[in-house]
Amino acid sequence: MQPGYPQQPPQQIDNNMTMSIVAIFLFWPLAIPALINASKVNPLVQQGNYAAAQAAAAESKKWSKWALIVGLSWYVIVLICCLLGGLGSLMGTDTTV
Repeated sequence: MQPGYPQQPPQQIDNNMTMSIVAIFLFWPLAIPALINASKVNPLVQQGNYAAAQAAAAESKKWSKWALIVGLSWYVIVLICCLLGGLGSLMGTDTTV
């Protein structure tokens, strides 16, 4: 880039706020950093700091993905345990008087 020319903004930087909000419902401890970074993106774009905005968006996406992976994995494990526990109690129940 040559000096004296303004930096051209990228097409558009997605702040990943929607994915961060969804992640809050699945695993909130990892979704909090995602929300914090997502909320930094738009002010950084308005200041013209596109590199920092892109970095904050990438961090938000990373934390959101981890929260989604951990949260969905946890729900699947709980569902499997509940189903196996229910089947085990049905199999082991003595119905004779």
